Amino acid sequence: MASSSDALASTGSTPEPPEGGTTAPVAPERRGRVRLRRTAIMAVPATAVAATLAIMTAQGALGVQFAISGMPFTVTATNLDGTGFEQFGNLDNMAEDSPNAGDTGGQVLVVTSAIKNATLTKLCQSVDLGGTNLLITAGNGSTPVTAKDLTTDSTELSGDASFNNIEIGNDASTLNKANARGNKGVFSQQADTVHIGNLRQTNYATTAGVFKLPGLKLRFSSSGC
Repeated sequence: MASSSDALASTGSTPEPPEGGTTAPVAPERRGRVRLRRTAIMAVPATAVAATLAIMTAQGALGVQFAISGMPFTVTATNLDGTGFEQFGNLDNMAEDSPNAGDTGGQVLVVTSAIKNATLTKLCQSVDLGGTNLLITAGNGSTPVTAKDLTTDSTELSGDASFNNIEIGNDASTLNKANARGNKGVFSQQADTVHIGNLRQTNYATTAGVFKLPGLKLRFSSSGC
């Protein structure tokens, strides 16, 4: 004798609910639908973020991100003058299994400084290679170093600074003086102009849209900047 389940299988029909009652949905189907909805909901923000990052990068709002070597380098200049200044906290990442990671976990907490247009006089950059330094100098003559959309990721910065129309305490995601943005909820500051005399930085990364270095000299030296 055929059972009720056999009948259902053969006809492919769904039984009518009894009078005054309803037929509960089959549990496995409900879980499947819920999981599908959750997956779709979680996918939307991820897709939106990826699209936003792509658009912002294309518009120059974000610098191209790269894995840092983990080797700090020193930058000095007698004077830095810039228009469109921004500064905010950031996190740089080394390449996976970098020998320079030490106990940092491959990450370095930095301060990102962004300048829309910058000039630097008597620029010096040096990297300690252990026993010798790779030394770069430029802008020692009458023509200074110039940079457009300059960003530096630093762990130390010193000098004699002055700002015009400075704003302190902005949300880093709302900055609009230069072409850089930080993460939402991160403390930041920005100004129309910046001047730093006797600049000295310990940097882990530098990027620029255009970087012109008149009188460039690269050499090895027993001393750094």
